Amino acid sequence: MVKKRDTVTYELKDGNRVVYVGTTNDPDRREQEHKDQGKKFGHMNVTSRKMTDDGAKKKESEKLATYRKNQGKNPKYNKDSDG
Repeated sequence: MVKKRDTVTYELKDGNRVVYVGTTNDPDRREQEHKDQGKKFGHMNVTSRKMTDDGAKKKESEKLATYRKNQGKNPKYNKDSDG
């Protein structure tokens, strides 16, 4: 069976600063959920093409690892190392 390719990675940004990295299969819904949760950000960027959920989660983990390597910690709203 072919796995569905409907998931993307994204980042929430406040100016030039990344404040969250995540995955979703519905960017508009997820952006609104973040706003409803009180997260402060200026805009949401989709940062990948559509892929499988597993592929997107792997890419998310890689993006977070790179962020930690450069910044020494996770983005403001990411609580753990894999999103």
